[in-house]
Amino acid sequence: MNNNVFKCLSYGVYIVACKINDRYTGCTVNSIMQITSSPATIALSVNHENFTNFCINEVKEFAVSILSEESNPLSIGTFGFRSGRDFDKFGVIPYELIDNLPVIKDACAYLICKIINKIETPTHTVFIASVENGNILNKNNPMTYSYYHNVIKGKSPKTAPTYIEST
Repeated sequence: MNNNVFKCLSYGVYIVACKINDRYTGCTVNSIMQITSSPATIALSVNHENFTNFCINEVKEFAVSILSEESNPLSIGTFGFRSGRDFDKFGVIPYELIDNLPVIKDACAYLICKIINKIETPTHTVFIASVENGNILNKNNPMTYSYYHNVIKGKSPKTAPTYIEST
């Protein structure tokens, strides 16, 4: 099978964040999809190795910052290639609190979600969540995963659902 076929699927680039023990943490993800609009429900995939996976499992809620083509690429690297176990990602990236959850300031939109179910796969947890709040922050185009790779020339960490080892 040609694994590059997965690059033809449409993805966005998001920062998923939550609050645990009086601190904020999060990670970069690209696998979020709308399940239904009524009731508003999404699915989110997070690698078992990510500290954010553990935190979401504990607190049962998270914020999604939908990054735009104009969002600072530093956010993607900070949240995608550093662990919140030993680094304060929100200490270097501007954010605001919405419903007591951190949202990246230069995102084009956000969602506030509560876990209603989850599915375990061998490498990832797929969280099913109700969307409790959300809004558009600006009119910038949402960043697609294709834009991230082709224009920004970004890379994927090994924990990304879409990671393909170079051959």
